[in-house]
Amino acid sequence: MKVSCERDKLLAAFQLAAAVAPARSPKPILQNVKLDVTNDGAMLTATDLEVGMRVTVPGITADATGSALLQVARFGQILRETTDPTIKIETDGRGTVVRGERSEFRLPAENPDEFPTVAQFSEGGHLEVPARLLRELIRRTVFATDNESSRYALGGVLLEFKDGELTAVGTDGRRLAVMKGPATAAGNYKPTDTMTIVPTRAMQLIERSITDGDAEVQIAARANDILVRTPRATIYSRLVEGRFPKWRDVFPKREGTQKIALVVGQAYSAVRQAAIVTSEESRGVDFTFADGKAVLAGRGAETGQSRIELPIAYDGPAITIALDPRYVSDFFRVLDGEKTFTLELKDGESAAVCTTDDGYSYVVMPLARDR
Repeated sequence: MKVSCERDKLLAAFQLAAAVAPARSPKPILQNVKLDVTNDGAMLTATDLEVGMRVTVPGITADATGSALLQVARFGQILRETTDPTIKIETDGRGTVVRGERSEFRLPAENPDEFPTVAQFSEGGHLEVPARLLRELIRRTVFATDNESSRYALGGVLLEFKDGELTAVGTDGRRLAVMKGPATAAGNYKPTDTMTIVPTRAMQLIERSITDGDAEVQIAARANDILVRTPRATIYSRLVEGRFPKWRDVFPKREGTQKIALVVGQAYSAVRQAAIVTSEESRGVDFTFADGKAVLAGRGAETGQSRIELPIAYDGPAITIALDPRYVSDFFRVLDGEKTFTLELKDGESAAVCTTDDGYSYVVMPLARDR
């Protein structure tokens, strides 16, 4: 193989693929990214055997086609440190040579034929989802998952498709994030009988592979794995095993609930201020809604007290609920500060529900008031 590459384009593609490669592995070959150059173009491949990615590389001119294994650590550092706009990569029987205008590196290389194969997207039946929507679905749900829990199914995002709508759900048992949006079934797509729970890490990689200019993303969910194709990459992942909680049951009944309209930026600022005096021992903030204002109060035996007032349009009965400010802040971080949302409350013992006008819902369980 002998190729000439535009450094910045190769670096962007390599960093995306390298995020899949494990930092440590009993199989050292997985700590490489495979470069395949054919007459049809160039492709980078990486995998940890659970998740895999294929990334298209623009800006490569081939004098001779072929394959090479590129060490994630060493080759990635070369791409970051060199200032040459163009680099040349050549393989021979002894290793891989990387050349710039005034630099040359010779790296040892393993046999590229021994690198595991990563599945290609060849599914006739699949979902087509607007790229911008899918990125928001991931951003607004993936943070609520729990990779530390013994309840293994919580370590991923549940995807459901029904009646032209794709629903993404993430939960750790203490809060729940749900977002819905339109999707289209293409080809002979048929929903599987099993739950499609995509690992958190795979969802993060899918989000990273979507760019602002992408129009749509294709998703093919199968019984045990999933394939997602964006304009520049294909991501493969095994699914999380286990049963996902009955998430619809988490939403409290709406009879007797009070609805309060709030602005994200203003509410986020108030929560951050109230949380200044909280600690691990007294992590909760009391939210009281009454008489046209919200009062947020935090306190700690050794950290002090806080009291923050926020004017609101509310004249219903007084309601006080204790919430973990960390979970409330997570909701605000994935929304624009100017956006308005609706907070639904029933009492201090029922879950608080936050909803937006673009299909997003977030449920937070209350803390005990006598904490």
